Amino acid sequence: MINRTQKALVVAGPTASGKTALGVELASLLNGEILSADSRQVYRGLDIGSGKDLAEYVYQGRAVPYHLIDIADLSMEFSVFHYQQAFYQAFEEVCRRDKLPVIVGGTGLYLEAALSKYQLVPVPENLELREELVHLDMGALAQRLRAAKPGLHDETDLVDRERTIRAIEIAEYKAASPPPPAPDIAPLLLVIMHSPDLLRGRIALRLHDRMEHGLIEEVEGLHRQGVSWERLEQLGLEYRFVAQYLQGTIRNRNDLFQKLNGAISQFAKRQRTWFRGMERRGFTVHWLPDADPASALQVIRKNDFK
Repeated sequence: MINRTQKALVVAGPTASGKTALGVELASLLNGEILSADSRQVYRGLDIGSGKDLAEYVYQGRAVPYHLIDIADLSMEFSVFHYQQAFYQAFEEVCRRDKLPVIVGGTGLYLEAALSKYQLVPVPENLELREELVHLDMGALAQRLRAAKPGLHDETDLVDRERTIRAIEIAEYKAASPPPPAPDIAPLLLVIMHSPDLLRGRIALRLHDRMEHGLIEEVEGLHRQGVSWERLEQLGLEYRFVAQYLQGTIRNRNDLFQKLNGAISQFAKRQRTWFRGMERRGFTVHWLPDADPASALQVIRKNDFK
């Protein structure tokens, strides 16, 4: 574990904003390596629909190393906890090589899990503890929870016996098994924020290109390899809508394009809202009107970020 505050450059933005190309160029210029913050690019096999665009990780003929892409099978439910643990490991490795971590992505929850030190601990069921707690009344359970979790503010854990028992299970497990310390990260957060009209145009152009270059065939191939329709739909957006098209729920390619294009635009709107929320939650956000490297470098120099 590094024992100092480590600077990291973050290049974020909604889908189709151009953040990957910008992040790669900045990483190349600043002796950095990319750490992806994308909830679907972690999966092997999700290439076109997730927008991996691995050919973009080259700048002026030189490959820029990237991490946290193609690290999980589709049979696995890769959660924010799994991402956080994988991120911390990759972050440490990049720092040990004296490279600048350049975090690039649009999954806001993953970004915040990495930067805000969320204490995410998978807590197994403790049958012995549950057997002990089942005999206690709600008053005693509440007292036990408050003892395990001093300063309890969320009273919702006290409205239902099962929920209270689970809350005690989690609190006592965390007290006995605290998570390892997270790296201390000082991020410079750049967020690309195109105008809504411009971004919608970029989304439509990119979707048309993906449909022309194998998006439907990719989803069809995944199903032939044994990925269920249900699992494909769980993966959201491109995979959900193309799976519905292949099952006949969506009638034709034009309807597929229109429905999917609208859904991606709504998703981009939610991403924009998330990034604005990060500013309200205490992050200093530097808004970029486009993915222009010169504008990004100006912000970097202004903040004496080396």
